Amino acid sequence: MLLHVCCANCAAYPVRLLGDHFDITMFFYNPNIYPEREYLRRLKDVERLSKISNIPLITGAYDPERWFNLTEGLQGEPEGGKRCLRCFRMRLEETAGLAAKKGMDIFAATLSISPHKNAGAINEAGLSISEKYGIDYYASDLKKKDGFKKANKLSRLYGFYRQDYCGCIYSMKKVR
Repeated sequence: MLLHVCCANCAAYPVRLLGDHFDITMFFYNPNIYPEREYLRRLKDVERLSKISNIPLITGAYDPERWFNLTEGLQGEPEGGKRCLRCFRMRLEETAGLAAKKGMDIFAATLSISPHKNAGAINEAGLSISEKYGIDYYASDLKKKDGFKKANKLSRLYGFYRQDYCGCIYSMKKVR
C-alpha cells in the first residue's frame, strides 16, 4: 500500500492500524502546504515517524506553484469546498500514479482522520482515481472508532509538531 500522509499527527495512528493488514510505504506529497518552513517542519516529523514505525517513506516534489495554478480562482472558497476537493484529488492522483508505477496493489490516504475533512468526498475522489489508474483504493473514515483521538494520543507521545491549520495559505489565514 502506498499511503499518502499529510503530517505525522494524521499518520501516527493509521500506520499502526493499516500496518496490521498491509505492507505500507508512506508518501509525503503536499505542495499545498504554505509556507515552505511549515512544509519542512511537517516533513521532518513524518521522517521521524518513518524511523519510529520502521515504514519506508517516499517524499514527492514540493511544487507549490502547481497547487496555486490548480486552485486559482478558488481563494474565497470555504474550507472543505471546491478548492479542498481539487487539492485532495491532486494529492490522491499523484499517490495513485506513483503506486501504479511502482507496481503496488493499493493506495490510501490519512486525510480522513481529521474531523474537519469530508471522508465521503475524499473516498469518492480516491475511488474515481483508482479506476483511472487501474489500482485499488482503500476507502476509509479513519476518524471513526476514536481514530482521531488515538492519533492525538500518539502524536503527544512522540512529541510531534501539532499544526493549527490544514496547510494551505487560505486555511492559515482563517486561524491566525
